[in-house]
Formats: sequence, C-alpha cells, structure tokens
Amino acid sequence: MNHSHENGIEIQLIPEAYYGDSLTLSAFAFQFELTPEERENRLSQMSSDPKWGAFVNGQLASQLTIISLQTWIQGKPMAMGGIASVSTWPEFRRGGLVGRLLGEALRNMRAENQTVSFLHPFQFGFYRRFGWETYTDYKKYEIPAELLPKLPPQPGRVVRLKEEEAVAALNPLYTAYAARYNGTLVRTEEWWKKRILERKKGTAAVYADDEGRAKGYVLYQVKNQVLTVHELVHLDHGARLGLWRFLSDHDSMIDKVVLQAPVDDRLPFLLDNPRIKQELVPYFMARIVDAAAFLEEYPFNSGSESTFKLEITDEHASWNQRSFVVTVDESGTAHVDKDEEKDCDVPSVRCSIQTLSAMMLGYQRPDFLREIGRLEAGAEAADALERLIPARTTYLPDFF
Repeated sequence: MNHSHENGIEIQLIPEAYYGDSLTLSAFAFQFELTPEERENRLSQMSSDPKWGAFVNGQLASQLTIISLQTWIQGKPMAMGGIASVSTWPEFRRGGLVGRLLGEALRNMRAENQTVSFLHPFQFGFYRRFGWETYTDYKKYEIPAELLPKLPPQPGRVVRLKEEEAVAALNPLYTAYAARYNGTLVRTEEWWKKRILERKKGTAAVYADDEGRAKGYVLYQVKNQVLTVHELVHLDHGARLGLWRFLSDHDSMIDKVVLQAPVDDRLPFLLDNPRIKQELVPYFMARIVDAAAFLEEYPFNSGSESTFKLEITDEHASWNQRSFVVTVDESGTAHVDKDEEKDCDVPSVRCSIQTLSAMMLGYQRPDFLREIGRLEAGAEAADALERLIPARTTYLPDFF
C-alpha cells in the first residue's frame, strides 16, 4: 500500500516532484542553510531511502525518512529501520500528522522485515507515546591537557592514514568493536564515506601492536586548542594504552581533549587524577517493530530452556498487541506461538512494547524493570528472563 487517505490528509511516499519542498522543510526544521550547489547535490542524492509525507490539501505538511540499516544485537547483525528527518511546518503541528506517519513507517518497516527501529528524539516523551524507548546513553569526557594519562612509551606504533586508505583500514577494527555492543550500526563503505569521514573531519590513525597487527584506531581533529576525538576504538588494553599515549603527545598544542565513550568505559580509573568532567548523555531510542519476528531472530543465552507467556501492549502496532507463547530451546533460539487460545500452564510476563524494547536491547535488566513496575512477572518468569537475556552494554557512536 503506497498511501492512506483520510479527511483531506494523504499519507504517501513523497513523489520526486516534491523533493524540493521536502528539502526546504528539512532546512527550516533543522535550521541549516544550503548554497544552490549544496542544494542540487542533496536533491540528486534523495532517492535512496523511502521518504513518507503527510499532505494536507496537496501541500507537504510533515515528513520522515526510513533509512535501511543493520544493527548489532547480541553479536548478530539484524535489519533495522532508522527513522530520520522527522519534520512538520509550524502551522500543521499538533495535528497528529507525525503519529500518522510513524504508523505508516511501522507497517512499512514490518513489510521490509526490519524488526527493530531506532531514532534520535527531539523529545523523549513524544516518541515514547508511539512505542519507542531510550536504549542507549554515552559518556562525554572533558580532560584538561595537564590531566591526560602520563604513559611511558608503548610497544607497537601508531600510523596516520591517507584518506583513501581509511575505510579499508578502519572498518574491520570498527566491526570487531561494534559487535561487542548492542545497538551499534553495521557500517557500509558508503556510510563510512558519507556519514563518517565526510562529517567527522580530521585525522585517522591506526595502532598496531609490536607484531604489526592492527588493534585500534582514533579519528580526531585539533582545532582552536581543543582535541576532539570523534571515535576511539581499541580491541585490547595494549591498543588503549598506545592510542592514549599518542593523544597525550598532542599536549603542547591543546588545552583539553573532548570525547564520547560507551557507558562502560573505565578511562577515569586509569588517570593519575580521575577528577575530570564526565557527563552521561541519554542519546537514541529504540522500538521493536515486530515482536514475534524479533524474538525468533534474537540470540538468547544458550543452555537454559524455558517457556513463558508474553503479553504485550502496543497501541500503535496491532500485530504486537496480544499474547504469545515463547519457547527458548537449548541453543538460545526462540519459537513464538501466536495461538492465544493455547492456554498452557506457564509463567506469564506482561509489559509494554517500550519496556520490552529497553529490556531486549540490554539497556535495562528484567529485575529492575520488574522492581519499578514496568514488567509484570512472577518470580519464576523474572528469573527466566534474567537468565535468558545476555548482559551486554548498548552503544551508538553514530548519528542519523
């Protein structure tokens, strides 16, 4: 189905003739200006991801884009729909248009087998109403130059890369690192070029150990006496030390280093003086699009068989608003039975789609969600979930 029509409002894929209007709305909503040349360039790139629009009497009033991506979840790449560029002209706001667009997006993502969706919220409460929930935070550090780690020379070496070598050298390191977290992106070559290297200007440098094996990299920029680390990836402690030694060697030309890190990062403990500025920033939201399909794809912990009844509330995706019987086998694979009549005597769990999303992505543990009243489950069912859901930190070093 390409569009739905109701009381003068039409929800449909934005036709090419309206791409100019779409770009004008984005520029207004996100407060950026484009030169005529940049505008032409953007227009020529616009056809790749589906853009949905709400048209009121033939005028584009509201829009969003669905980016086809993959995300790492419990060490497995899963198809994900990234919601981006959600924008509405002021005169059409608070008319429920974005809700209608999100409903269309959910049906669309489900048809494309994207069982999970991420977005960057302008307001968390707004998207919670539609079933999304916070799934990741990051730490933001500000380290004055004099508090940088004082490390002796490290084994191995750091080599700065030429631009044309960057993707081939960085992607294998990034992938090995990203797969350790939940909710990181699988990056394509195009994503690297357009989203990372073009937007995160500066220098890329790779750390190799004393046997010449690449074990980490840093992507950074020095400007106005500030060293901004765009990405710092280390696959082992040796790489961490080698890269920090390299960054600390910039101390004479900078006042401070700023960087983002996953919430499980332990850098302050490694500093002589850990009293640096640390901020915890709530970042992206996630939503399970199709619960049954997601659970069957999800790698649960192996070695612990279990069956439970799962009752989900989801006002915006009727296919999730029901009870399922979930059976996880010895290998950690789930089978979901949609036969609600099957009245079996198994422990039962009740929660909203938001709670399920935060729990399955590993952002919050079942015990805590039960304690705060977001997960209704008896002791047996709660224990089963604690056992079945692998503990893994969420992280997203990307933006869209």
